[in-house]
Amino acid sequence: MKEIDELNLPAGIYYSKDHEWAAKDGDTIKIGISDYAQDQLGDIVFVELPEPGSSFDRGEEFGTLESVKAVSELYLPIGGEIIAVNSELEDAPELLNEDPYSNWIVEIRPSDMDQYDEMLSSDDYLDLLKG
Repeated sequence: MKEIDELNLPAGIYYSKDHEWAAKDGDTIKIGISDYAQDQLGDIVFVELPEPGSSFDRGEEFGTLESVKAVSELYLPIGGEIIAVNSELEDAPELLNEDPYSNWIVEIRPSDMDQYDEMLSSDDYLDLLKG
């Protein structure tokens, strides 16, 4: 496992307390898991993705990740409609371990874009991880 100062926490994207990240892409937002999350989970072997067109509220479970260590729920940090899922993860879930930031999980059309601005910056997220 990585030390806190070894984690890749890119600036310019936002983080949730549940260890998801969000990046604005025009009027949509891509959601994935942080480097900390993939590191804690270990080797990810399965990703359960939601159906495109389904809607979730902020904080609602939208899928799961299964690793050799545990099954973890994924919580949507911003409410909205799922407009796309990264179907590459169905056949290659280990992509999340290789690069959790280029391998997003879902893309949403947010119901309230203000929720994006309420997320944690990379510095705030790092402070959360340090406790």
